[in-house]
Amino acid sequence: MEETDEIEELINEITFRKSKSKDYQNMKVEEISKEFKEIMRYEQESFKKIEEFEKTQQNSELIEYVKILCSNTVAREISDIQETYLKKIDEEYLNSK
Repeated sequence: MEETDEIEELINEITFRKSKSKDYQNMKVEEISKEFKEIMRYEQESFKKIEEFEKTQQNSELIEYVKILCSNTVAREISDIQETYLKKIDEEYLNSK
């Protein structure tokens, strides 16, 4: 597979992930924690791929685009998870004492 195709595949993967919205409000704390770990792992794997593209690719604009897209998508998802996670912890553990 050509390198540019691999970058475009990653862009599609990130875009698809962005469109999958989850209802964190209706999840248990343990489930949210799992989701948080999953997005952190996804971020690490994506940036490893991007680093490899930087070493082998000439199309720096496309690489920069995928970096920004990944950063923004992951940051937004992490923010959503954190907000709900902290509220749930407060409701279930801190206010119950």
